[in-house]
Amino acid sequence: MGVEGCTKCIKYLLFVFNFILWLAGGVILGVSLWLRHDPQTSELMGLQLDDKQAPSTFYIGVYILITVGAVMMFVGFLGCYGAIQESQCLLGTFFACLVILFACEVAAGIWGFINKDQVTEEMKDFYDNAFTSATLPSSIGAAISGKDEKREKAEGVLKVFHNTLQCCGTNKATQALMLARGVCPKTESLMDQFTQISCHGRIDELFTTKLYLIGIAALVVAVIMIFEMIFSMILCCGIRNSSVY
Repeated sequence: MGVEGCTKCIKYLLFVFNFILWLAGGVILGVSLWLRHDPQTSELMGLQLDDKQAPSTFYIGVYILITVGAVMMFVGFLGCYGAIQESQCLLGTFFACLVILFACEVAAGIWGFINKDQVTEEMKDFYDNAFTSATLPSSIGAAISGKDEKREKAEGVLKVFHNTLQCCGTNKATQALMLARGVCPKTESLMDQFTQISCHGRIDELFTTKLYLIGIAALVVAVIMIFEMIFSMILCCGIRNSSVY
């Protein structure tokens, strides 16, 4: 005997919420893959300086989101099927998965809040190291040979930063130095050359915007999960009571 009355309404509400969860999982998965393969971040994360890779903290968070998105799609499908079939076993499994997923999301949110500035600071330090290597005087051997490989590699890293983020230096003094070396992006006028945004500002802008997108998506999903946990337990109890009669 199937559920009746308000419990039947909750059954279809649960199905709708699970379908939304499935779609949200797809959106998170899509956004995560976009963040992973976004040309701006890919260019910066793929850089190397003195055999040191660019900081990967941002990618760690992205890989976690990819996993969460895939799991959410599976859990959403499980909830939809369990609600339609009125299966206590499936709904119980669905509820357990939701609790684990919600706990993981809260833990990831806490980790993200604690480390929200770490991503930008690590990338700024990487840029500053490249800038230092590019502006240090050449060694005696390099000066004699006329070729300084370390400086050339550092300038190559700076060019990727500058062209990707459309920035130059960290302040007006360093911008003038970078312009003299020819590693700043080309602009239409001379005035634009001296009014370019600093790379520190661009790095803040790049990662802060992306972290806000992640935070908004996580908050929406958390609210949906709370409603689903409530509805799944009510429906599970309704199925148990209806089977008695």
